[in-house]
Amino acid sequence: MKLSISRAAVFIFLVPASAFAASNVVNLSHYDLMRPDFVTMRSEGIFGVIHEASYPRFDRDSQYATRQQAATRAGLLWGAYHFGDATDPVRQADHFLSVVSNAWAQADPSSRPTGVLLVLDFEKNGHYPGGTMRVDQAVSFVERIRGRTGQYPGLYSNEYNLARVLNNPKVTNGQRAVLTNCWLWIANYHYEPRATAPWGHWALWQYCGDGKCGLPRSVYRTSVANVRKAELNIFRGTRTALEDFWQGRAWQPGGGKPRREAERSMTADMQVSWQAAESAQSETLR
Repeated sequence: MKLSISRAAVFIFLVPASAFAASNVVNLSHYDLMRPDFVTMRSEGIFGVIHEASYPRFDRDSQYATRQQAATRAGLLWGAYHFGDATDPVRQADHFLSVVSNAWAQADPSSRPTGVLLVLDFEKNGHYPGGTMRVDQAVSFVERIRGRTGQYPGLYSNEYNLARVLNNPKVTNGQRAVLTNCWLWIANYHYEPRATAPWGHWALWQYCGDGKCGLPRSVYRTSVANVRKAELNIFRGTRTALEDFWQGRAWQPGGGKPRREAERSMTADMQVSWQAAESAQSETLR
C-alpha cells in the first residue's frame, strides 16, 4: 500500500529515535502502586531506572529505598529525581541528597548502586504543596547539588514548559548558562522534541507518561514488564554510550570520584549513534 505524501513525511519524522534504540530507561515513583518486576524489565531492554526520591514539602518517596535494592540486584543502573517547588531551593537540594545518601547507606553493600544519577524535576507543580519552582530557584538548586557532589544534575521538563519558562524576558542569560551545565531530559508524548534551546540537543526523551503516548504503538511501547502504564524514555545513543553517560555523571554517596569520560568524546559518541541510525533508516526506506 502506498503512503500519501503527508503520511510518509510523518512516518519519516518519527522514525530516527526508534531506529537506533528502543525505550531503555524507565522512571518510577510512589504513584506506581505495583511491585515492579525489574528482572523482566532488564530482559525487555531496560538498562536504567530513575526513581523519585523526594518531593514537596520535604517528603521522601516511600518506595525509593526498597526499589533501589531490587533494581540494582537485577543489574540495572540507578537514578533519583527531586520534584521541585517554590520553597527554599538549597534546603530542597540538601533534603534530596539526604534521602539519596541514607537509602544508599542502608542498602545491602552487595546491591548498592555504584553511583546515583541525580535529576531535578523542573515542571509546573499542580499536585503538591509549595508552588512552582522559578528559574532562579532551579539555578540555586543545581548549584547546590554541584557544590556538594561535584556533579550537575540532569534537568527534566516537558518541551512546552521549558520553552515557555526559559524564553521569559525575566530570565537572564547567566541563569540559562548555569542550567545548560545540566544534561537535558525532556518530555513530549507526540513527537521527537525539537525546541531544546539553549541546549544543543536532549540526552533523554520521555515519550510516554503513565501509558499516555501519541506515537505509533507498533514502534513505541507504553508498558514494560508488569508496569502496564509506564513512563518510558529513549537515550540518545548506544547502550555503551548510555552506561558511560550514566557512570560519568553519577554521584558516589559513599565518597570517591565517579568515572568520568571526556565530555567531548561522550557527546560525539551520542551524535555518531544518532547519525548512524538515521543513515541506516534511510537505507531501509529506499
